[in-house]
Amino acid sequence: MDPDSGARVVPRLPMLLEAVLNIGSDLDLRATLQHIVDTATELAGARYGALGVVGPERGTITELYTSGADDEARERIGRLPDGHTGLLGHLVQDPRPLLVPDLSADPRAAGLPPGHPAMRSFVGVPIRVGTEVFGNLYLTEKQGAAGFTADDLALLRVLASQAGIAIGNARLYETARRRERWIEGAAACTTALLTGESPEDALMTVAEQARVLADASAGVVLQPTAEGGMEIVAASTPDDPADLLGAVIGSGSPVLEQLLGGEPVFIEDSATDERMTTRVRGRFGPSMMLPLQSGGRLIGTLALPRRRGGPPYTAADRLLASQFASQAALALVLADSGHDRERLAVFEDRDRIARDLHDLVVQRLFATGMMLESTRRRASAATDTPTDLDGLLGAAVDELDSTVQEVRTAIFALQQPPADAPAGFRGRVLRETAGAATLLGFRPSVHFTGAVDTLVHEPVDRQLLTALRGALAAAHRRAGVTEVGVTVDAKARMPDGRAGVRLTVTDDGTAENGRRGTTVTWQAPL
Repeated sequence: MDPDSGARVVPRLPMLLEAVLNIGSDLDLRATLQHIVDTATELAGARYGALGVVGPERGTITELYTSGADDEARERIGRLPDGHTGLLGHLVQDPRPLLVPDLSADPRAAGLPPGHPAMRSFVGVPIRVGTEVFGNLYLTEKQGAAGFTADDLALLRVLASQAGIAIGNARLYETARRRERWIEGAAACTTALLTGESPEDALMTVAEQARVLADASAGVVLQPTAEGGMEIVAASTPDDPADLLGAVIGSGSPVLEQLLGGEPVFIEDSATDERMTTRVRGRFGPSMMLPLQSGGRLIGTLALPRRRGGPPYTAADRLLASQFASQAALALVLADSGHDRERLAVFEDRDRIARDLHDLVVQRLFATGMMLESTRRRASAATDTPTDLDGLLGAAVDELDSTVQEVRTAIFALQQPPADAPAGFRGRVLRETAGAATLLGFRPSVHFTGAVDTLVHEPVDRQLLTALRGALAAAHRRAGVTEVGVTVDAKARMPDGRAGVRLTVTDDGTAENGRRGTTVTWQAPL
């Protein structure tokens, strides 16, 4: 060693000590890394400096912090090196201190991009956190001298050693803060799910919370489809998520078997991974696809894709996100159970109302109708009864019969789950006839012709249903009814040739005039 080297190093010792103290003063990892490269560049008198973070899983440079290059220079360089080639790649593969007096004479220095500044001298040292190589520190272009010296290398090795300690502390702090954020996010998500949100809102809450916590471009929830694939049913993005909703992973996808089997899938680049088959994959890069399952039940999959070129997910990211997905799935199951309990309470209340209507209201109406019918018969036999009294009593009896029918139809509706309430005209006709079965003792036959749900709309559908109820009530009042047929023809023609709908209700009962069999027809233009 040069005997004068100690003398040359001594003037820089205060700068080195100050740098060591300053490096450990910030617990933010990114700020710490930038401070290290800036300090090293100044300490060694270099024009350019860089700190490349090496991904432990792939052995490539995942992040690069630079000093001395302005925005214009970075733009000329273009894409940052990945650590596969050149001296940067050599240090990744062989992390030992390296001093190169002249880059142009070293064959390992090949592969610089066209826009890269001209460089001659080079020094590089690894940064270790414990036994792990965290990254490498690179300095080029020694200012005011022909090249870097062994003294520069010695100072950088000391700085790199202290930097490793500072980075280790910052990583521990960042990991603790990240874990705290995931725990707080999972707790907030669970609280939101258990406050009574609808199933759709619950899935959206999971997607939104996970996207923010994972710093992802999107958070989506996929659920199995009837065709054997998986479909995006909830999506959270900073922009409009409409183009994501409805995207499907079709059956036969290599990823699908893992997802349906409840296994996580980790993708390095969604756009280029052959396993990805969705139409939106070109927008995203690194991605996690995590099962939402609890107690062996698969609810769906939580996918967290990042933008193209975004930082890959680390092992810690995967672990924390997987734990979040497990807790979110449990919260979804508990929320769903809560909804089921609420629905059950509603059903029990509806059953109670239906029983009260049947046991109290219907029986009293029926008894009143019997009393009125008896009074009408006695009034008809009396000679001094006003002539219009018989008609009035008959109308009252008919009105009570209709009321009984309406109440029984309401009882039938109360006994059905709300989800079973039909939305189309066909379903409402079937519901009316099913309600009449309670009154008649049998279910009427129903036949449809034409696209009933497509053609019959307001107000014709309400008029048809009103006519149907009246016809069914009249059939009940006739004696000896054993069969009732209902036909809805949406291809009927009106007398003037216009398209129309025709309702026909037939029964085999005996009318008051003694005639056997009755047909009631009602029609309206469409």
